[in-house]
Amino acid sequence: MGHTVTAGVDGSPESLAAAAWAAEEAELRGLPLTLVHAGGAPAPRTGLPEVDVPAGRHARALEVAVREVHATRPGLEIVRTAVPDPAGETLPEAARDAVLLALGSQGFSGFTGYLLGSVALDVAAHSTVPVVLVRGGRPVAARSDRPVLLGLDLDSADAELIRFAFDAASVRGAPLEVLYAWRPSPRRPHGRADAEPALPEDPGAGQEEALAAALRPWREEFPAVPVSLHLAAGSAAHRLVRASERAVLLVLGHREGAGQRLGPVTHAAIHHAPCPLAVVPHGARAAADRPGPPPGQGRPPDG
Repeated sequence: MGHTVTAGVDGSPESLAAAAWAAEEAELRGLPLTLVHAGGAPAPRTGLPEVDVPAGRHARALEVAVREVHATRPGLEIVRTAVPDPAGETLPEAARDAVLLALGSQGFSGFTGYLLGSVALDVAAHSTVPVVLVRGGRPVAARSDRPVLLGLDLDSADAELIRFAFDAASVRGAPLEVLYAWRPSPRRPHGRADAEPALPEDPGAGQEEALAAALRPWREEFPAVPVSLHLAAGSAAHRLVRASERAVLLVLGHREGAGQRLGPVTHAAIHHAPCPLAVVPHGARAAADRPGPPPGQGRPPDG
């Protein structure tokens, strides 16, 4: 396991929400919180409020984040780090020894004042540790009686993804809901192309049994975590976003070998899921780079 919970801060409301979420996560796990401010080189004042106000917020980001965390969790150990390099390059490396890296799902980029999500997306696609994206502007809690929601695919029930979801539910004392969404393919009777489509195929008990089998080792390792399994027809993105309305955390995977872009389901969740989203990397490089024992084998999903 990692030795800390890390959050990237840039002075935006979203990054302060991520720092607050990470602070509670660190407290739940009994770990220190590491706050990282990247791209910290000071910028000259321009006399333009639309430029100088975001610049000032950016320059004070680490100080403000530390003060806000201390105000709510005075006993939490905080490690602060400031580096001049761009966040997209720095944060994945800074979080290599972390359990996870928390980021605002949007943040101020440079000193332009424009809200961009590109840094968070880039870090989530490159990180070798799970990245939790936290929205600002709404109450966020790491601990809740709401469930942790895991989006899982039968073809890619990777051990690292499942372990992270069970562990997240365990430290919160929360139930785990596992959602498998399948796209129905209409069948035409008697093989006639001109016939009206029949009812869509149902995955049936076989799929549910396969999902239960994939989860069985983790249910044995985490016997105190209540688990419910849901199979639903339709778009995985739509089903997960709807289900995330009642979740404390949504967990999706990113296959390390799938390239440097997140998949369409993860993109939809970033834009529309109201709860924090954990993007868990998979693959040989991610497994080798992550602290702790090697994970189990399995073909990972690309959210």
